[in-house]
Amino acid sequence: MTPTLVRNLRDADPSAPADAGTRARDWAEIQERMLAPLYEAVYDRLEVGAATRMLSLGCGSGLALLIAAARGAQVTGVDSDRDRLALARARLLPEEGAEGVPAHRARLHESGLPSGAGADGAPYDLITVFEPIGCAAGDSEGLVPALEAALPLAARGATVVLTGWGPPERCATAPVLRVAARLTESARPPRPGGWRPTLRDDLEDVAARTGLRPDGSGRVSCPFGYADQESAVRGLLSTGLFDAAVRATDRSQVEKEVAEALHPYRRPDGTVWMPNVFRYLVCTT
Repeated sequence: MTPTLVRNLRDADPSAPADAGTRARDWAEIQERMLAPLYEAVYDRLEVGAATRMLSLGCGSGLALLIAAARGAQVTGVDSDRDRLALARARLLPEEGAEGVPAHRARLHESGLPSGAGADGAPYDLITVFEPIGCAAGDSEGLVPALEAALPLAARGATVVLTGWGPPERCATAPVLRVAARLTESARPPRPGGWRPTLRDDLEDVAARTGLRPDGSGRVSCPFGYADQESAVRGLLSTGLFDAAVRATDRSQVEKEVAEALHPYRRPDGTVWMPNVFRYLVCTT
């Protein structure tokens, strides 16, 4: 295994919250694991293993990379969030002498995509995008150029996996996400980018715009479960989906209204449980 982590071509958002490091830890410790069933389902379907050379766009703090690496895959991660990427590095590239050190030291690129393919020089045979699209208008716009930049690093006939939110009626989190759009639009005239229902062909549209050929799809149950309401609020705000609402109002108001929206999903023991369905599209280059 030779994990490689690189930053994306896009610069980090200069208006990101000041507590970005704390938010990255909330993502890694609370929220990221909610999508683990999606990662596992994709890897099972594609039989990810020792022969796999994977490039993950938007790798976050590295959980999907870690799962793939545990299967023997050679992994490369790309993300625009420096704090999440630092956590991914700690997971995948421990200090010398620590348990689990890879057989070969990984490369870490601070900006841009790798200049070549995998660490062994071979092109990638799998590109994954585990940042789900479909909950905000235009949330796939940055994905198209990122894919176009990455595809030259893939082998001919390589597999590309795109992911998105499932139908709103199958996603209990959808009403909570609408809080972000409502608060944002209440502070300024409506403009493109607010919450919108997931469209059936969101993933197929991205595939068509990047010249990919769809070759199957699937749906995966990914319930969002939290120990308590505070953890749920912290986890959801760590996704970045509420950043515009925080800028338009203030964090305390967003936290208050998200907590109120979570009331229907609180259990008698104080835990929060929201069933969700996510969709993935398997494509070939």
